[in-house]
Amino acid sequence: METQATTPAYVIGVDYGTDSVRAVLVDARTGAERAQAVHHYARWKNLHYCNPARNQFRQHPLDHIEGLEAVVRRVAQQVPAAQVVGLAVDTTGSTPGPVNAQGVALGLLPEFAENPNALFVLWKDHTALDEAAEINHKARTWGGEDYTKFEGGIYSSEWFWAKIMHVVREDEAVAQAAHSWMEHCDWLTLLLTGGDLASFKRSRCAAGHKAMWHESWGGLPSEEFLTHLEPKLAGLRDRLFTETYTADEVAGHLSEEWAQRLGLTTDTVVAVGSFDAHAGAVAGEIEAYSMVKVMGTSTCDIVVAPTSEVGSHLVAGICGQVDGSVIPGMLGLEAGQSAFGDLLAWFRQMLEWPLQHVLPHSKVLTAEQQAALREEMSDTLLVQLSEAAAAVDPAQSHVLALDWVNGRRTPDANQALKGALMNLTMGTSAPQVFRALVEAICYGSKQIVERFEQEGIPVKQVIGIGGVAKKSQFVMQTLADVLNRPIKIAVSEQAPALGAAMYAAVAAGVYPDVLTAQKAMGSGFAETYEPNPARVADYQARYEQYQAFGKFVETVTVGGEKEAKETREPAHA
Repeated sequence: METQATTPAYVIGVDYGTDSVRAVLVDARTGAERAQAVHHYARWKNLHYCNPARNQFRQHPLDHIEGLEAVVRRVAQQVPAAQVVGLAVDTTGSTPGPVNAQGVALGLLPEFAENPNALFVLWKDHTALDEAAEINHKARTWGGEDYTKFEGGIYSSEWFWAKIMHVVREDEAVAQAAHSWMEHCDWLTLLLTGGDLASFKRSRCAAGHKAMWHESWGGLPSEEFLTHLEPKLAGLRDRLFTETYTADEVAGHLSEEWAQRLGLTTDTVVAVGSFDAHAGAVAGEIEAYSMVKVMGTSTCDIVVAPTSEVGSHLVAGICGQVDGSVIPGMLGLEAGQSAFGDLLAWFRQMLEWPLQHVLPHSKVLTAEQQAALREEMSDTLLVQLSEAAAAVDPAQSHVLALDWVNGRRTPDANQALKGALMNLTMGTSAPQVFRALVEAICYGSKQIVERFEQEGIPVKQVIGIGGVAKKSQFVMQTLADVLNRPIKIAVSEQAPALGAAMYAAVAAGVYPDVLTAQKAMGSGFAETYEPNPARVADYQARYEQYQAFGKFVETVTVGGEKEAKETREPAHA
């Protein structure tokens, strides 16, 4: 007869990234991965509802629903449905969307199905620059509590309230129809459980880092402050939430509808939602004063620290410090870069312009041959660039870049800033520019490490997870050299999904807490990049040039100047 400890128990972690959703099926007893599946968003792939020139990036809930059904059904069929005891979702953030009183996303209603303002406002959407600057100004001058102080002292256009303010100002129809707003991770969890919106358990991770939620002032910012920000926000606070919950808690069980759609049972526990980087940090085996760098299109840098040791100290210029946002019982601190892999992808797209716009006029190649050539070159371009850039002697290339093509997230958020290049000559090559871009994202990472340590939060080890960490030896070696620190790379190919599975295992009762689940289900580390002593001094000198270049650009750049003045000195610094 099987005991509870030997009864098969599987959990599913679902990770929503920028371009795709993935799911992993994990043996909760051992951490062994049984299956994984990936689905790319069809509408997003064609940039429907997006306008990059305006920094507008919206995602349709149908992309999310179709992906959820595709990936979970695929992995769930590997084991008997009754053996899947838990499921958890993590998503990008802040990615809020408007919902009606029943919790239905407005984008699923016929009258709003093609309206970008009724869709989910993706993390990288920066249309709310003015609103973020307004929040920062009013938080410091209105005469009451500074609600930004646990958000690093600077509120970003990437976050919850700025995005809502922008949409309700721009679109009266959405403003009137939106009974409430939900972070993506919360909405998907509500969808799966079929629960009641008013009593639904909202994510501590999302609310604390992006919505200015804090226990000390009773939850969300006061009604008085929110209406001071924007009169159209009147009454919304009462339709949102007061309490929040950590990701190891039970949000509910799969509804009858979604159990059937996913091939599971209504006994499957659904955990409270979380953000991808925070779940990834758990899978990356984060511990006190480790920094887990989640490296993909952007980076999120996650540090946890004992609350008793940080005390009431406020860390300036980061993306929030929230009790229990990563590991319940510890303080979660978040930082990051708005563009990491995205910066390299931008350069690749620049180089691919002839393939997209000149090649179709070819009289030599057929349409099929053109398509094959485009695919082959797109697949190999970054690989070849990386090899050529690695061969460039830094002493012979003076090209210097800033990594702010999508603004700066940390330190001291300023999404109005722009990227830049300097020291170009007629002899500058594409590999030299690419190397400068790689160095720039590494210098941006170094600024984040330095900010934590300047603020009294030591960084005792660096752990890398995510696509860039797994795929680019050139980037990771450069990062180790620039930081002058070893970087351990986690084994898991799908770390955020694995972290979500760990949360699900605790919610389902397989483990008593996240630390126990982490130890039992962790996959360890694949390799460690050690810094090259011969490079360290050169990179330190170039890093100082990068800092000087950044200060110059931040001071004089049109469009960045206004917000730079607004955000240069956090209120509590």
